[in-house]
Amino acid sequence: MRTKVRYHKDRLKEDLKNPEFCKHYAKEKKSLEIAYQIARLRHKLGLSQKDFARRVGTTQQVISRLENGKYTGYTLKTLEKLANATNTELVISFRSMQVA
Repeated sequence: MRTKVRYHKDRLKEDLKNPEFCKHYAKEKKSLEIAYQIARLRHKLGLSQKDFARRVGTTQQVISRLENGKYTGYTLKTLEKLANATNTELVISFRSMQVA
């Protein structure tokens, strides 16, 4: 008997049909995107978490938490501090919801 190989994208496509799953997936995706952008910005500047923390005026542990995809406590004030410390612009926008 042969078993059919299931790929992640196929399973995800199936799971996204569930509204409850879709809601949680969207929230997690946003957290991961923010964490990734912060880490990418730090790497682009060639800074360690400790050096980045000094520049922002916080601790290395806070930077580590902000770069963790499970963290959801981002505040506008914190994101503005990151932008100011890196001479970047914080852009926040609203877009139409995309229905899966």
